[in-house]
Amino acid sequence: MRPDGTARRGRIRIAWNVEGPDDGIPLLLIMGLGLQMVFWPPRFRDLLTEHGFRVARFDNRDVGASTHLTELGLPSPLVFLTRRWNGYTLADMADDAVAVLDDLGWPNAHVVGVSLGGMIAQTLAIRHPGRVRTLTSLSSTPSPRIGRPHPRAMAALANLPVHDREAAARQMVRVFRAIGSPGYPHDEEWIRDAARHSFDRAHDPNGVRRQLSAIVSAQDRRPGLRGLRLPALVVHGAADPLVRLSGGRATAKAVPGAKLVVYPGMGHDLPAALQPVIVKEIAGVVRQWTPAL
Repeated sequence: MRPDGTARRGRIRIAWNVEGPDDGIPLLLIMGLGLQMVFWPPRFRDLLTEHGFRVARFDNRDVGASTHLTELGLPSPLVFLTRRWNGYTLADMADDAVAVLDDLGWPNAHVVGVSLGGMIAQTLAIRHPGRVRTLTSLSSTPSPRIGRPHPRAMAALANLPVHDREAAARQMVRVFRAIGSPGYPHDEEWIRDAARHSFDRAHDPNGVRRQLSAIVSAQDRRPGLRGLRLPALVVHGAADPLVRLSGGRATAKAVPGAKLVVYPGMGHDLPAALQPVIVKEIAGVVRQWTPAL
């Protein structure tokens, strides 16, 4: 997949794609830890465009066709003990998203982020409130200390290195079997295809570790979230083992007026059966937005 464009912010390049009607409602999708924009399910994106959205997605720094900060190397294990890292922050990643909005020519957009993407979306709304019409936080948390992963979920992420696309596909299936929705079937063939595609575009395990360092060293966002004045939706799976439900509850409690929707049987993914109802929830929060006069 070739990006439609590349946003530039200093030495950082962020690859993005956009789809949907040219005059559609601007909506920005932000993906989670270590995953490229190809992991947004096609049906989920189609449902959004069918609701009239112009949907943009992008590769976060350190994955896919965006800039890989290889000069930062592999973060020390001490980062995960001290929660301190001198690399980039979630604020830097949120500013990357602003660069994408600028490159698209969008003054603002409805913003939907999943997992790490939800953390970035929260940070974006706090740092740049004028750029965010509504906030949807999926399977996320306002603090690395809330909703901590179950040990088996962390074990699933600690896989051996892979050196070819088929090994990458098998590993990704194992990950989603561990963190995905126990109450819904997994589309393992699509997961394999997305993993193969991602391996072909860029394979950088150290980049994933750098993103994780930005997560664990982040400050609690609840004070900033309490100051938001925008329609907000928080979606979480009751069976999420990677970011447990307390993360979603804390996010919804922090944002004034936020709507919390919890799905039994949903884990840390977007099950096909739930995609239509999640898109309807997103469309519902979007209808609450009133342009500033």
